[in-house]
Amino acid sequence: MSQIISRLRELFEYRDGALYWKQDRGSQKCKNQKAGCLTGGYLKLRVRELGGAVAAHRVIFAMHHGYFPQEVDHINGNKLDNRIENLRSVSRSQNRMNAGKMRNNRSGCKNVYPHKDKWCVSLRVGKKPFYLGIYKDLELADLVAHMAREKFHGAYAHHGVN
Repeated sequence: MSQIISRLRELFEYRDGALYWKQDRGSQKCKNQKAGCLTGGYLKLRVRELGGAVAAHRVIFAMHHGYFPQEVDHINGNKLDNRIENLRSVSRSQNRMNAGKMRNNRSGCKNVYPHKDKWCVSLRVGKKPFYLGIYKDLELADLVAHMAREKFHGAYAHHGVN
């Protein structure tokens, strides 16, 4: 593993949340140019030593900390903000806690979904669903969800603003 990280440090230079090529790659003249391309909302790099495409934020984290964690989380929720101070090692569960609201969300509020003519609140605590009740008022349901995320998700609480 340390050989791979050493190789990454040979290939890339980190500057203000971005990686730059330190050398040309064969016939590609890329020295001092930004590395990576946007794929699926993340900046990805093609690194032969890692078996193909890898997310830039994982490379940046590994170059700074000397290991590849299970998952790397963008603290502020911005997938393109790869500054090292915005990256942290997390478990899968912690990373899901810090996710924004789902695209198919129908209430406009994270962890709140319609139930008949009312609003139901539930979230996951660890791997288990946690039901917090049904409310007539959407604002109250959103407040309950917000407070529950603060209580159960702590530092990983994300309140759905993408």
